[in-house]
Amino acid sequence: MLDWSDRHCRVFWRQLTTEAVLYTEMITTGALIHGNAERHLNFSDIEHPVALQLGGSDPKALAHSAQLAEKWGYDEVNLNCGCPSDRVQNGFFGACLMSRPALVADCVKAMKDASSLPITVKHRIGIDEQEGYGPLQEFVAAIDEAGTDAIIVHARKAWLQGLSPKENREIPPLNYNLVHQLKQDFPKLEIIINGGIQNIEDATSQLSYVDGIMMGRSAYQTPFLLASVDSQFYGQDRQIAVRSDVIRGLFPYIEAELTQGTRLNHITRHMLGLFNGQPGGRLFRRYISEHGHRPNAGIEVLEQALSLTEEALQTMMTKRTVSNEQ
Repeated sequence: MLDWSDRHCRVFWRQLTTEAVLYTEMITTGALIHGNAERHLNFSDIEHPVALQLGGSDPKALAHSAQLAEKWGYDEVNLNCGCPSDRVQNGFFGACLMSRPALVADCVKAMKDASSLPITVKHRIGIDEQEGYGPLQEFVAAIDEAGTDAIIVHARKAWLQGLSPKENREIPPLNYNLVHQLKQDFPKLEIIINGGIQNIEDATSQLSYVDGIMMGRSAYQTPFLLASVDSQFYGQDRQIAVRSDVIRGLFPYIEAELTQGTRLNHITRHMLGLFNGQPGGRLFRRYISEHGHRPNAGIEVLEQALSLTEEALQTMMTKRTVSNEQ
């Protein structure tokens, strides 16, 4: 979710669900320790509960980063052992760490010793030539013994050579059974499944086998599916019926960000999928894409985009009424 789940995106998602745990995009330990930590770590109170996702493989650097996460008020620290990109591999973190379970265990223990926050690990079911359940079980056993509080398992293998990150999300086949087997073998460990879960129905079916579900690109591309998460999974009497209310609920946040110099399109780029499959959805996306990037673009861009969308919906309803009368 690099460049996707930034702080603006997470505030947008919070209009749709108040309960789901949100994860930052992956931030490297080097960026925090040697770069602008404030720029990377700053977030809004509305985002809670929110987890800081880290990329790194040095236990001391990860321990220091976990301390920073606690200082800044995050609710969880997550170590990424699932990203297969070349850049991540060159820094020796992400999915390649699945070949070094003892090192990942050391990283987990270092973070646990340095911080009181829950420490979790996100990983794949295997990498490259690893076959079957054995290597996955060995990896999970090592980090479980080190004290990880939960694991998030992308139910696909990662091929570090020969496949792009995009292909690694699509070509390796899903194997949910391996993740379900982990829950049977590690019953006390919280296990969350990830990969290929497209809707609430898919998510619900997985809860017979594991403790939770992580949704990534499906939540980004069709964000309105998050509108039923609180009622479906958290027992909250909260249903959002009108998409335009989600956008208008963001207006105070957007106006505050604009006064701080944030460009409108840095926020609105995360909203483009809100009206997917709805009358006027294409008009909404096009208008924002054409006007949101302009230097002085403000709330009026969203107002006009919503107006076009609502007009399209009204036109469709009128046509349906006329058709029914005929």
